[in-house]
Amino acid sequence: MLLSYLLSLLAFAGPPQAPRDPVPTLPAAIRRALPAGYAVLDAAQGDLNRDARPDWLVVLNKPNEAKTSDVGDHPTKRPLLLFVGGAGGTYALAVRTDNAVYCVDCGGMMGDPFMGLAIKQGYFTVEHYGGSAERWTRYVTFRYDPTARTWLLHRDGRERFHVLNPEQGTTTATTAKEFGRVPLATFDIYKR
Repeated sequence: MLLSYLLSLLAFAGPPQAPRDPVPTLPAAIRRALPAGYAVLDAAQGDLNRDARPDWLVVLNKPNEAKTSDVGDHPTKRPLLLFVGGAGGTYALAVRTDNAVYCVDCGGMMGDPFMGLAIKQGYFTVEHYGGSAERWTRYVTFRYDPTARTWLLHRDGRERFHVLNPEQGTTTATTAKEFGRVPLATFDIYKR
């Protein structure tokens, strides 16, 4: 009886979240362009605009966000900055959005839902995981549109499952067929 109770507690809590990889060192030009009062939560380098030059995604957070954020009434937002690389190691801020990364307390009992960033050939994904007994994931992917010279919402994927019955989960994904052309600058993860 005690063993089954302990096993159910482990299933309810789920595996401990692995710590994120250390934040890579940002180029000096990007560090100088970061707004005051923020810390770098995560960063990833890759070719975001398909020009073969390195670009950067940077997620910022307020150092005291765990005390100031209220997911219900006033989430402390986390800016996502997209820097494109130029000649001679220069970088320019192409897009800033405060609505592409969930807040520190948006993950429910599982804690901070932000899991990381992934970049591949003009696409990038913001990854989240949260919940309690009912778990969820959300992977929001953007792609570079060379005609519009901006990043558009490409795919919004979600999974929901109960920890005691994960095989019975649901997976959904919406694409541009359903939501149309949504630029990164106007996307709002809190409203979709």
